[in-house]
Amino acid sequence: MAGRWIETWEPEDETFWREKGERVARRNLWFSVLSEHIGFSIWTLWSVMVLFMGPEYGIDPAGKFFLISTATLVGALVRVPYTFAVARFGGRNWTVVSAVSLLVPTLAAFWVMEPGTSYATFVAVAALTGIGGGNFASSMTNINAFFPLRRKGWALGLNAGGGNIGVPVVQLVGLLVIGTLGASHPRIVLGVYIPLIVLAAACAALYMDNLRPVKNDTGAALEAVRDPHTWIMSVLYIGTFGSFIGYSFAFGLVLQTQFGRTPLQAASLTFIGPLLGSLIRPVGGRLADRYGGARITLATFAAMAAATGVVIQASGNASLPVFVTGFTALFVLTGLGNGSTYKMIPGIFHAKALARGLDAEAAAAHGRRLSGAAMGLIGAVGALGGLAINLAFRQSFQATGTGTAAFWSFLAFYGVCFTLTWVVYLRRPAPVATRAQLGYAEV
Repeated sequence: MAGRWIETWEPEDETFWREKGERVARRNLWFSVLSEHIGFSIWTLWSVMVLFMGPEYGIDPAGKFFLISTATLVGALVRVPYTFAVARFGGRNWTVVSAVSLLVPTLAAFWVMEPGTSYATFVAVAALTGIGGGNFASSMTNINAFFPLRRKGWALGLNAGGGNIGVPVVQLVGLLVIGTLGASHPRIVLGVYIPLIVLAAACAALYMDNLRPVKNDTGAALEAVRDPHTWIMSVLYIGTFGSFIGYSFAFGLVLQTQFGRTPLQAASLTFIGPLLGSLIRPVGGRLADRYGGARITLATFAAMAAATGVVIQASGNASLPVFVTGFTALFVLTGLGNGSTYKMIPGIFHAKALARGLDAEAAAAHGRRLSGAAMGLIGAVGALGGLAINLAFRQSFQATGTGTAAFWSFLAFYGVCFTLTWVVYLRRPAPVATRAQLGYAEV
């Protein structure tokens, strides 16, 4: 796969962008979305598979929460190497490889998905599906390099939102199978995705490009690791994306375990929140482009805390309609926050470069360099938030039989994220760097 290398790429040059860059960038964006979309579906496959696992499988709710936690953990960990793979192999080339690799967990799940399979085998196959989570990191790093700073909020939001929609889509496929054929045909869900994986890989090979100027930069990675903003944004991304992916994995199990829903009843509700949260993610990026990412992120965490309070109340009163309403609101808010936090990352590093006295072109290059290095780490840490959510639910149900205790812990964490956003990026003056240095209008 040596072809389709672009030797020069200058998205901040308005003439270059208008005459050539925008057309090429948009083409790569659409096919990146397709591959990432399938990756998310495979990563969250076990949020659907557990709905098919009735009593004949011999796995209790705690065991099912551990299965989805395993997939979440692996998906978070592989995001770091996937980030660096783009520069090493090329964005197009790695998209092809990462798409084809999704056949491994899909075929493995197709092989083992039946009663009588050992629990250890299910855990191993759930771990394999985690590689789908890595597609997000490589896709976001790749698309970040294609677009100018002024368009990153929209582009990254659309890329991530289109990928995130893979979660509700696989859940809708599961709902269709359960609703028409019952809960004894999980292999049909898997059979649907095998040709889609091949299609995503073929489209990437035919229509995407590699950027020669994008190179792995060990110095940038080390600088990003040492920069406190990388870790601050990691915490905020735990609150937004960690919540989105953790709730996406757990929602159906929570409905079955706490509210006694059947597989069909749970599946008919599970997809709604992830779908809305995915669709609204580009809106979060667009709002951040216009009003500043920090403002949107702050408002999002305040609203997430309020929605969590509604869920806690509904959980205590066993009110399913209110619970579903509050949980769906949480999904929508995580989508907004996902878009706004990812917009903040390149804006922060670009603004810090300007504050150091670099001219506009050099600052843009420096911002792309550091934000590309930071995104993989931030994405990986944020995904670990999904693991924490699933483990919190597991512990809460084991100890009390409900998820209420877990929601209290989530409420406390959203309070921490709200405070951190205010103190670091919005308070006058911000203690880590001044508002001017952080480019308030950008972050």
